[in-house]
Amino acid sequence: MKFENSSFIVTGGASGLGEATVRAFHGKGANLVIADLNVERGEKLAAELSNELGTRAVFQRTDVSSEADAQACVAKAVSSFGSLQGLINCAGIGIAEKVLNKDGPQKLANFARVININLVGTFNMIRLAAEAMSKGEANTAGERGVIVNTASVAAWDGQIGQPAYAASKAGIVGMTLPIARELARFGIRVCTIAPGLFYTPMMESLPPEVQESLGKSVPFPPRLGRPEEFAQLAAHIVENEMLNGESIRLDGAVRLAPK
Repeated sequence: MKFENSSFIVTGGASGLGEATVRAFHGKGANLVIADLNVERGEKLAAELSNELGTRAVFQRTDVSSEADAQACVAKAVSSFGSLQGLINCAGIGIAEKVLNKDGPQKLANFARVININLVGTFNMIRLAAEAMSKGEANTAGERGVIVNTASVAAWDGQIGQPAYAASKAGIVGMTLPIARELARFGIRVCTIAPGLFYTPMMESLPPEVQESLGKSVPFPPRLGRPEEFAQLAAHIVENEMLNGESIRLDGAVRLAPK
């Protein structure tokens, strides 16, 4: 899949891994829909990129767990650029809460919220974007679209206090292959990236000494991952048509301890 004249939706595209992906894809000539709940950051980024290379970036306020919002986001891509060739799912949240806390068991609503945004929201965007992609023209290789999801090494190495987050990310890994198999007949590929310890807005909230300690726990390179490195892998998945149905750890060989 080539970036030029192709259109992509990036959820969570106003910050962190999503913003880095938006910038990388824009630099390669793609049209972008920046889908995020942060209107101020999203509109600012779209305006910045549009000023650079024309009106190739637009913002759409999107709650990925909302059917109406997701439908409006896909419609925005088609109406703005004529068709849709890619979806990069970066939207997500994380909480740290044990199953049994000092005040009793984990609140069910908290667990459900993480699952609803991270897992159900990812599926919600996939199903609607895939429909739009399936109606597009195939390229010379027979491709109509590429979907890249974001999981986490927590899908395999979930720590104490991460049952909701780990379950949501494991769900994303688990649905990657069956969806890739189903969408193959339309020429739509599906892959998932599972980042390790990356410098994201969630990581920024931790004290600098904690960030440094976490970075040193990575075998090599002994540092936190950079959002640009996530974007590089996402771009490679788009361009390499043999990558399909795979979940790829991007983690510097780190394996998370129990806590």
